[in-house]
Amino acid sequence: MVLNKNRLLMLVAAFALLILSACADNSTKSESAHSDKTGHGEEMDHGDEMDHSMMNHSSSGEVPATLKTAENPKFPVGSKAILTDGHMSGMTGAEATIVGAYDTTAYIISFEPTTGGKTIENHKWVIHEELIDPGEAPLSPGTEVKTDATHMTGMENATVRIDDAVQTTVYMVDFALTTTGEEMKNHKWVTDSELATK
Repeated sequence: MVLNKNRLLMLVAAFALLILSACADNSTKSESAHSDKTGHGEEMDHGDEMDHSMMNHSSSGEVPATLKTAENPKFPVGSKAILTDGHMSGMTGAEATIVGAYDTTAYIISFEPTTGGKTIENHKWVIHEELIDPGEAPLSPGTEVKTDATHMTGMENATVRIDDAVQTTVYMVDFALTTTGEEMKNHKWVTDSELATK
């Protein structure tokens, strides 16, 4: 009888340990998945939407003194447009108000943040006027140059690699994220190809 009680106690203890172990494992997986998805509080997506978890989505609206205002932009200042390309979660499909339109060379870049962390790949966009002593536009893919842009944490004074260059009109826009409704003011930059007529 004593043997049966001991065996029963051992079975109950083993069963309890099994349940606790499964719960702990499940919790760890959940936290890991949450961490991978949220990063620094924003969704980290390297597909159509780039990793802009460290991005300053709003800005003061200041632009480089040498940046030329577009004379006949496809989307005039004050007009409304739909954002068709998402640099961040909640951007695609949002209604934007155009607050600035400028003709320039826009670059897709990759760089290592000056604050540390992993390399930011294929960031859209930094414009020619935000590069430090860049020479004549456009710069060729593979060119390395410093930037004084402050679109993201760790971007200012970083050495960036040019991945692609596009001669285009860039827009500064106001919009609300479709995911949270949070208002973004003076967001830099979107291009003609990333906007659609409302």
